[in-house]
Amino acid sequence: MVTFALPSYADDASRDREIAERFAKCDVTNDGKLTREEAKGCMPRIYDHFSIIDSDNKGYVTVAEIQAVANR
Repeated sequence: MVTFALPSYADDASRDREIAERFAKCDVTNDGKLTREEAKGCMPRIYDHFSIIDSDNKGYVTVAEIQAVANR
């Protein structure tokens, strides 16, 4: 199992909320999908681990997929 470090949070709900807020700012097309290019300058940890999160090779990740990996 591969995980990546996120800032320390008091609970999962706080972390999920922070991820959702950052995701919304990075999703410039407002389609609920974050491409590798959208993540590149905005969510560098997601960019660095994009292929792990996008395990189905769709070319994008969703906020739920990022939260699931963060909550492992």
